[in-house]
Amino acid sequence: MLRIALCQLTSSAEPAENLDLMREWVAKAAGEGARVVVFPEAAMARFGVKLGPIAEALDGPWARAVSELAREHDVLVVAGMFTPDGERVRNTLLLTGLGVHRGYDKIHLYDAFGFRESDTVAGGDDLVTVDVDGVTLGVATCYDVRFPALFQALAESGAGAVVLPASWGAGEGKREQWELLVRARALDSGTWVLACGQADPKAAGVDVNPKAPTGIGYSTVADPFGRVHAQLGAEPGLLVADVDPAVAEKSRIATAVLANRKIR
Repeated sequence: MLRIALCQLTSSAEPAENLDLMREWVAKAAGEGARVVVFPEAAMARFGVKLGPIAEALDGPWARAVSELAREHDVLVVAGMFTPDGERVRNTLLLTGLGVHRGYDKIHLYDAFGFRESDTVAGGDDLVTVDVDGVTLGVATCYDVRFPALFQALAESGAGAVVLPASWGAGEGKREQWELLVRARALDSGTWVLACGQADPKAAGVDVNPKAPTGIGYSTVADPFGRVHAQLGAEPGLLVADVDPAVAEKSRIATAVLANRKIR
């Protein structure tokens, strides 16, 4: 069993402010026994601002500060940040703590619903998994949730759970799509999916760029049978879930989706 905390918050445009906020949330999550503490996509700085001046390398001061925070509380922290890539940046998940310090660069960029992430962000190519207390975790970011093959590939790499930081764009039907996609990816990969979104800025009392994907809340934990195990509302909140990898094995045996698929 692995205890994972999802920290649903609203990031500001200032990395230093967000780091202070993360210190509070990590302390609270660790106090509830979490071994993995997950923050949303763009935890370093919200969308809707220029990303180039904010971006830092994984060995830069912001990531090092998060690493020290993880070390202090003996947890793995997963948090969305931006790293440099020439004239663009990469939308990177920082994974740090428990002997790990690495990044996952978002593979599928959000060129959808009138938004073009690829104008300012370069996409990644590599799957990433980490082991925590005998449980293999895969990672994915926001728009990645629309691509079943990624989650199935993570499952075939040994992942029993996938953490999914996001900054989900608002709009008609988007909340319904969010929950449906999280549940579907859990079911068709036979993994737990722990989807941590930015809180709805309106519910948090924060003014943001209305055209940017700055979150709707509703962080969701779906079990490997596609059932909602736990869920938050629109406002900021902490969701703590115990993940049992044995349930992932039961799901894969029952559905046989991974064993029986013909197209890869």
